[in-house]
Amino acid sequence: MKTVLLQPQVTVVQPQGHINASNSVELQQQLTTAVSSRQPQVVLIDMSKVESLDSTGLMTLVSALSSAQRFNHRFSLCCMSAPIRIIFELTQLDRVFEIFEDRASFEAAIAVTA
Repeated sequence: MKTVLLQPQVTVVQPQGHINASNSVELQQQLTTAVSSRQPQVVLIDMSKVESLDSTGLMTLVSALSSAQRFNHRFSLCCMSAPIRIIFELTQLDRVFEIFEDRASFEAAIAVTA
């Protein structure tokens, strides 16, 4: 996992490989840290290096989204591969999460709301 401060108000978390029961606790800890801090107000999960996602990994993301909403933080996902995107569509979580095709579209949306 890699966490990067993109801009003063945006933290980017970039999980890698498989997000499943064996490593979701580590991701959960990183996401909890990212969304519970007073700054930044925006957390972006860059999914470009995620190879697979099981139900435990999916619930980790849902839990982080819920925490972000409690802290009134923006929580977004970007750069999903087609197989990962299908998981979100089948579970209808694509209607719950703010999902961007790439970082450029995310940054454009942030610039508009800033």
